[in-house]
Amino acid sequence: MTSTGMNNMGKIIFYEERNFQGRTYECMSDCPDMSSFLSRCQSCRVERGCFMVYDRTNFMGTQHFLRRGEYSDYMSMMGTSGDCVKSCRMIPMHRGSFRMKIYERENFSGQMHELMDDCENIMERFRMSNCQSSNVMEGHWLMYEQPNYRGRMMYMRPGEYRTFMNSGMSGMRFMSMKRINDSCY
Repeated sequence: MTSTGMNNMGKIIFYEERNFQGRTYECMSDCPDMSSFLSRCQSCRVERGCFMVYDRTNFMGTQHFLRRGEYSDYMSMMGTSGDCVKSCRMIPMHRGSFRMKIYERENFSGQMHELMDDCENIMERFRMSNCQSSNVMEGHWLMYEQPNYRGRMMYMRPGEYRTFMNSGMSGMRFMSMKRINDSCY
C-alpha cells in the first residue's frame, strides 16, 4: 500500500488496562464487538485518523469522538463511569462539501432546515427547539444534545435518520451540530 493510502486509514490501539497496559487490540476499521478480542478496554491510543467509541456493542449507547492522541483512562475518554469501550467505528476523512437537513420531529416532519456548516445552537439560529430526525447528504457530522457542542453526542454519516431511537439515544434531542473536517484530524 502506498504511503498516501495509509494516511487515509485510521489506526487505534486498545489496551485492556489503564495507562496502556495489558493485552492489546489494533484496529483500522469498524469493530461492532470488541469482546472477542479483549475482555475489557480501559485505555487506547489513536495513531491515525478519528474514531467513535461506544460503551455498548454494535455502535450503541454513549459515544465519544477520539482524534489522534493518547487516552490513558476509560473514564477520561468517555467522561462517564461506564464499564468500558465495547465497539468502535472509524470515521473516514471527507474532503468536499457538507450538507445535512435537520427536522423538528421524527420521520422528516415539522420544521426543516438545511445545514452546510457548523451550528452552535439551532434555537438561536433557526428558532427550532428540537431535532428528532435528519438526512445527511454529504460529509460526516457530530450532533450534540446541548448548544455549543456540549453534552452527549451522536455520530452521523451519510444516510437517512427517521428517528434517533434505534441508536440507543432514545429521548435525546440535539441542539448543535459540527462537521468532522480536516481540523478534527
